[in-house]
Amino acid sequence: MAYDKNNFDPKAAAEARKKEMEEITTKLEKGVKDIFSSDNFKDYLNFCAKLPRYSVNNQILIMMQKPDATMCQSFTGWKEMNRHVVKGEKGIRILAPAPYKMEREQDKLDANGKAILDKDGEPVKEKVEVTINAFKPVSTFDVSQTDGDPLPTLGIAELTGSVDGYKTLLDAITEVVPVPITFENIESGAKGYFHLEDNRIAVQEGMSEAQTVKTIIHEAAHQALHSKNALEASGEKKSKNQKETEAESVAYVVCQHYGIDTSDYSFGYVASWSEGKEVPELKASLDTIRRTASEMIQKIDDKVQALTTVKEIDEFMEVHGDELPFADPEADQPVGYIKITPPVDFSDFKNDKKITLTAEPKAESKENAEESKEKKDETKEIAKAEKKTASRKSAKKTSVKDKLSAGKEKVSKTNKTKTEPKKDLQAAM
Repeated sequence: MAYDKNNFDPKAAAEARKKEMEEITTKLEKGVKDIFSSDNFKDYLNFCAKLPRYSVNNQILIMMQKPDATMCQSFTGWKEMNRHVVKGEKGIRILAPAPYKMEREQDKLDANGKAILDKDGEPVKEKVEVTINAFKPVSTFDVSQTDGDPLPTLGIAELTGSVDGYKTLLDAITEVVPVPITFENIESGAKGYFHLEDNRIAVQEGMSEAQTVKTIIHEAAHQALHSKNALEASGEKKSKNQKETEAESVAYVVCQHYGIDTSDYSFGYVASWSEGKEVPELKASLDTIRRTASEMIQKIDDKVQALTTVKEIDEFMEVHGDELPFADPEADQPVGYIKITPPVDFSDFKNDKKITLTAEPKAESKENAEESKEKKDETKEIAKAEKKTASRKSAKKTSVKDKLSAGKEKVSKTNKTKTEPKKDLQAAM
């Protein structure tokens, strides 16, 4: 439907937007409550694994409108990736930030944060510009609604399929977790634990690859959310059930993202844990899980990419050693060697300017320098004399030797030198 500028009603558009926002808010409240019942919680975590960078609100909205969505972008975002939305596809409505600024009158404060009073003891007022956080409904589209260039992939899915891939993933996780990880025989029978006092992670040795990764990520979530420093920073008091819910949920999201089997995860206790909690509190818990999993995934992705690049270089060096492109094929050539690539044919080269090559002058003694100067002066005079002689039209043909002799006699008279003409001519020549 074409946009008709003449029939646009700003008031009606504002009312329609307000109504849509109310409908979205109602859906969100119901969606949050539904997530903590039956299998909906696991469905939500699956969305976290596929869309870890979306907010909780938008994850729930996308899940409610298109449960099979895997990757969403705006119309412009897909265009920048050389993909286009297929004609006729309906957008998924989500919330986008739309902050705005406004002036507000408030008490003027001093350097200590106390209100400044006037002579009557009343607070002095001042106008300040503040930014109001607001949101507006916008459309996003799943990759299944688009067509175009293939999507770039990091190749994470194949990492868990082989021992080499498992090692790369395990190395990446070990490097991004900020506390020591040790493998040992845990006598209690636990698969692993996070030691609050020692601030370290212990993992049961000898477990399967998938179980080892799951356990490390579970305990890493405890470290990130439930260490002494983390709890002090958040100011929250969390029950043991809440801590386990958060750690297990983070581990599920991260493992699901990397294609590790998550069929043995169970969240039957979530409904009882969330019972009686209000929507804002439940939403805060979901955001804690989403944020922690998203940060962990981002760090692991970056580290896997770095380790994979180093591994490729090491494998190349094992095969090629000091061969090209690292060797210098011209290292043994003599000094001054110049290689022209490709070869240049100079046979048809023409230059309009005459190229004169002059040798570098050698240092001369004082006597040799004076003698050289005299010879140069004599040569100039001889040239002048020859020019005059050649211009004369004489019936008698003179030889070259006669011309030079005549010129030399004139030069000798001009310079008043006592040098014999014949000897000087020979030196000049």
